[in-house]
Amino acid sequence: MNKQPFLGFLFALTAVMMWGTLPIALQPVLKEMNAQTIVWFRFVVAMCGVFLMLLFAKKLPKPTAFTRKYRWLILLGVFGLSCNFFLFNVALRYIPAMASQVLSPISSFAMIVCGVIIFKETIGLHQKIGFLVVLIGLGLFFHNRFDDFAQMNDYAFGILCGMVASLLWIGYGLAQKIMLERFNSMQILLVMYIGCSLVFTPFATLSQTENLSPIALLCLIYCCLNTIIAYGSYAEALNRWDVSKVSIMMPLIPILTLGFSEIAYYWLPDYFAAPELSFLSVIGALCVVSGALLSAVGHRFLGTRKKK
Repeated sequence: MNKQPFLGFLFALTAVMMWGTLPIALQPVLKEMNAQTIVWFRFVVAMCGVFLMLLFAKKLPKPTAFTRKYRWLILLGVFGLSCNFFLFNVALRYIPAMASQVLSPISSFAMIVCGVIIFKETIGLHQKIGFLVVLIGLGLFFHNRFDDFAQMNDYAFGILCGMVASLLWIGYGLAQKIMLERFNSMQILLVMYIGCSLVFTPFATLSQTENLSPIALLCLIYCCLNTIIAYGSYAEALNRWDVSKVSIMMPLIPILTLGFSEIAYYWLPDYFAAPELSFLSVIGALCVVSGALLSAVGHRFLGTRKKK
């Protein structure tokens, strides 16, 4: 691997910024388009982008490589990824961008549990502590929303959609983990994007783009390009920088979402909502970030202490 730390950092930062701004950009579009049409556009654009990248690199997967085993895995991955994208979009109709990002570590910890059950992996002490810190953080973040959960109102429905979206992503995560035995990550993404595009084609209403406001159209274009740029930057970051250092930056996504939410509201208050977080909610968000960070790279610190 050709180590280029500075370029690796820039690519990782780009990926984090893309993922951090995505839920903010989606909200104006969701006011004028339905979720399935937005998701269809995102998958089709991502499919075309990844196809062109693999075509120029001469790394397109061969159809004969997809044996029966991998065809079942593709179905599992398409189900998980398509449901994740759709429910994430639905959730943003009811909850702020920051709330959707705070839920994101759920999928990581669910994958850890699946790794133990399916792949007989072990859970480290740092992961157990990280999970506990995330749970505490979630409790603090939503401390003033318990009444909403009890009443099962729109906010609670949005949180439920966000949680289910994170859990269903596991289908894609497991499929990718197994398919990496034969295919690289971009080849897997291409097949998944093709499948997801086909899933949403019957439900997409393309005529909704005709009456989009300028800001919604710009946000839609950004959201479509976001997936290609984010995943491409993430892959390049892993090629040029240590995996552990790239992992350290990923939990920063909710914090960037909070910062960009403030900026978006300041410049365009008619289109973007203010975060409106209490002090305890901010502390909770920081706990979630810390717990996710500890789970990702805590073994390095615990391992160093052990050696000493």
